[in-house]
Amino acid sequence: MKKIYPIGTVVTLVDGTKPLMIYGRFQNSGDSEEIYDYVACLYPEGNISDDYNVFFNHEDVDKVLFTGYQTEEDEKTNF
Repeated sequence: MKKIYPIGTVVTLVDGTKPLMIYGRFQNSGDSEEIYDYVACLYPEGNISDDYNVFFNHEDVDKVLFTGYQTEEDEKTNF
């Protein structure tokens, strides 16, 4: 089991060049039925449009630049 990153966490992805801010968890891209661990937007730009959403999984994260707000509920959430 691994801990999931909280909403607001800023990460870079393996082979990525731009920081991303996580704003959703356990989402599908709408293009397929696959469920991704995270959906993020460009940082610091924010959510520009659906065309800029980035869907990825936990193992795609290279570095955590900032950890978002955590609650007790987040502490209990694992996968």
